[in-house]
Amino acid sequence: MTISLVIIDDHHMVRAGVRAELEAMGADLRILGEDVPGAIAAVHALKPDVALLDVHLPGGNGGGGAEVASACQDVEGLRFLALSVSDSAEDVVSVIRAGARGYVTKSISPSDLVEAINRVAGGDAAFSPRLAGFVLDAFGTGEVSTTDSELDLLSAREQEVMRLIARGYTYKEVAHDLFISIKTVETHVSAVLRKLQLSNRHELTRWAMQRHIV
Repeated sequence: MTISLVIIDDHHMVRAGVRAELEAMGADLRILGEDVPGAIAAVHALKPDVALLDVHLPGGNGGGGAEVASACQDVEGLRFLALSVSDSAEDVVSVIRAGARGYVTKSISPSDLVEAINRVAGGDAAFSPRLAGFVLDAFGTGEVSTTDSELDLLSAREQEVMRLIARGYTYKEVAHDLFISIKTVETHVSAVLRKLQLSNRHELTRWAMQRHIV
């Protein structure tokens, strides 16, 4: 990783743990923020590529991580990735409304966190499973016109699978919800990606969000 990072979290053990994991993978960690005023000052001073942002931060006007994200929108090139223990819809939506590009929970593996950081740094969105659905619900979930030529390429079952995958469900969860085997889910996902000319489920999620597909 050659991305400059700021870790914004008020818990020392969390900061230390995340820092150790990311530095082991070659990340450039510049500074650690502990509260709202300190985080805002650090971000403006260092202008990192990505700031890992805890949602519940002390200080400031009580807005926590969302307050930091909102106050730093003038920092050119900066992208926020929320990293929180919370997976509540309210927390997810508030920080995304404030300008964060993604939201992952602290149960995420180091390798998946690195992937999320790289995606956010590249301008894409990144969410832990299920959390993308909160954003879709909050920012518009209107159905795509039935004349959408790309959507018409998919069968009814493929559209069901596509919507669940786009919301962050795992293959196992899709299989459980649709009463089909995981192998069948894999087959449907492969067909969806091929028909839509997409490379992976992350591109599929972005494709679905752009069309307000739930």
